[in-house]
Amino acid sequence: MASTRDQKWYSRIPEVYSLPSLIDVQLESFKWLEETGLSELFNEISPIVSYNSGMKLFFPGDTPEAKEFKLKYWFEDPKHGIEECVERDLTYAAPMYVSVLLAGSEVPEPIKQDIFLGDFPLMTEKGTFIINGTERVVVSQLIRSPGVYFEAPEDRTTGRRLAAAKLIPDRGAWMEFETRKSDYLTLKFNRKRTVPVTILLRALAAIDDGLGSSPLSDGSDEELLELFADADNNPDHPFIATTIRQEPTWEITGKRTIAEEALIEFYRRMRPGDPATLDNAREYMMEQLFDQRRYDLERVGRYKLNQKLDLDKIVPLDHRRVTTWDMVRLIERLILINNGVKQPDDIDHLGNRRVKTVGELIQGKLRVGLRRMERVILERMSIRDQDNISPISLINIRPVVAAIREFFGSSQLSQFMDQTNPLAELRHKRTLSALGPGGLRRERAGFDVRDVHHSHYGRICPIETPEGPNIGLIGRLASYARVNSYGFIETPYRKVLPELKAADPRLVGRKARGDLILPRGRKPVVTDSEKITESIAKKLEKFDGLIPIVPFVSEEIDYLSAYDEDEFVIAQANAPLNAFFEFVRPRVSCRTHGDFQFFTPANI
Repeated sequence: MASTRDQKWYSRIPEVYSLPSLIDVQLESFKWLEETGLSELFNEISPIVSYNSGMKLFFPGDTPEAKEFKLKYWFEDPKHGIEECVERDLTYAAPMYVSVLLAGSEVPEPIKQDIFLGDFPLMTEKGTFIINGTERVVVSQLIRSPGVYFEAPEDRTTGRRLAAAKLIPDRGAWMEFETRKSDYLTLKFNRKRTVPVTILLRALAAIDDGLGSSPLSDGSDEELLELFADADNNPDHPFIATTIRQEPTWEITGKRTIAEEALIEFYRRMRPGDPATLDNAREYMMEQLFDQRRYDLERVGRYKLNQKLDLDKIVPLDHRRVTTWDMVRLIERLILINNGVKQPDDIDHLGNRRVKTVGELIQGKLRVGLRRMERVILERMSIRDQDNISPISLINIRPVVAAIREFFGSSQLSQFMDQTNPLAELRHKRTLSALGPGGLRRERAGFDVRDVHHSHYGRICPIETPEGPNIGLIGRLASYARVNSYGFIETPYRKVLPELKAADPRLVGRKARGDLILPRGRKPVVTDSEKITESIAKKLEKFDGLIPIVPFVSEEIDYLSAYDEDEFVIAQANAPLNAFFEFVRPRVSCRTHGDFQFFTPANI
């Protein structure tokens, strides 16, 4: 019988939390793609409606037809095993099928068919793919998150810091806001023409943004000035009033409101050659900002906007288009930064950068393939004979198959696995790359983006990065770090508890912080620094609320993102503790916003 040796622990700090699985970042992301990511894609394109609206092709999703006919997608078993694929230079993949429904006024009866959508490469339990017999790893990408970013570059002539902002969606038109030195605010829409921001605000009053509530009703001068009165309160720099003076002279007739005139003016400036009618202008604005197929903030973009502009109670997280509230709060913050009330963002902070894992990267490539397939289906719908039409005759799977093959075969993020040794293999699966489609280019990346940032603490290894042109652009995930559902890197911390509930069993043996008197009581049940015994704890059960105690380090683990971490004061893990996990020293070395300072235990 084999003898087992006792494990010896030589660390000064006891292990509170065991090391998680180091390839979960790959496995969980691919599992998300199979279960949720693909259904999101089919839901986006369903239904495909012919040009004359006579035919509709439904895919699995949230439509009533999809639920009524139980449309779904599924994977069959792989044709070849992993070992066979390696030996015979094959791809380890499973056939993917999807049930679709063809219905509409031009279709006599709804036709439901199961369509083969190509072989879908599967991830092995080791977090790799077998493509043409070789093991490949899809590297996670660290990129700027969709959302809004504020900066305040210094004006060379006046020396003033002038605020600027970029509203970046996941898909769609970029919006760049700037402050001119003469105090007027401009918007550059889709990197084309520049207009005063007040024209956009007035135009939005003539548009339904789909939210149901809007801070703008008529877009008049009085409404705009009143809306920003609290923020725009510097008499030396009246931003909204100055911007209004930069607008053209409005010729208001009985037929049109000032909001509709502004909408036409916005269209005229964006599309100078086209006839500027109200219908054209409204259609253009709806297409550019309020059609989710063309403009999508993604879930993470809406989350960041709500977080930064304090819109949690106004705009729901599932609203992935821009709203009038976003524009108003964005311009308000721009004015507050100009007035020195708010601070601009740090673009290299990990709260502003997110990880696109393997599932999201494949989903992005599949979206391109499905959009191409959608165009082919629309063409075939318009030319096919209606008598013998069926879903199988409309669908051409080549664009989807080509998109998958292109991603795994030639993408910058799909790489041959480093098989030098088991550690190199593991390191490769936990790599984060700032390069790749939509990311940085090594020729243009400066020192700031490559440098170690205080928000990397516990999230990205500060040491392991290649030498040469890729230094700082390729990193590795820290051992305990994980990627949350929004793509932000989180790291675990132990909670320091300065108070406990009266019924909490951990209260026994703790020291009270201050005298505690029960309601209607005269004498304190427990005095300052007195140990709470079982009998005292029973008396305290009548107390409604939290009981202040000498702060102690609990075994509760909280995962914090870089943005959330900035709200807390964090003590070093090697701070001396007594047998009750209370801080020994009256002042403890702590980290806050990248600075190291001494704090009392009550503030940690």
